[in-house]
Amino acid sequence: MDNQSKKILFLSGDQALAQAAYEEGVGFAASYPGTPATEILEYLSKFPEVNTQWSVNEKVAYEVALAASIAGARSLYASKHVGLNVAMDPLMTSAYVGVGGSMSWSPRTPSRSTSSWKRES
Repeated sequence: MDNQSKKILFLSGDQALAQAAYEEGVGFAASYPGTPATEILEYLSKFPEVNTQWSVNEKVAYEVALAASIAGARSLYASKHVGLNVAMDPLMTSAYVGVGGSMSWSPRTPSRSTSSWKRES
């Protein structure tokens, strides 16, 4: 890449993750609104090539991202670490079923103050 074609982007960590997912060909992304991972799906929704969907909870988000992956799409599931606990049933099943395309999980808890871990300790 020559210097004239370089484009510098100033992004947050969530935005950078979403940008990288887009550049690597993610075609489907799912998340649950209200988590710190919200910005990932919002940023990905700017790209018409990426099908982004909000789900009713983290389990459903994981299931639809897994289904898209089994169908051959590169998919991304975004949640905070506590949200993955909600999605544990399909996560454990996916270890046996496998994925068709590829699938990423994006754990996102920016600080202990936004996590139930701090409230419970």
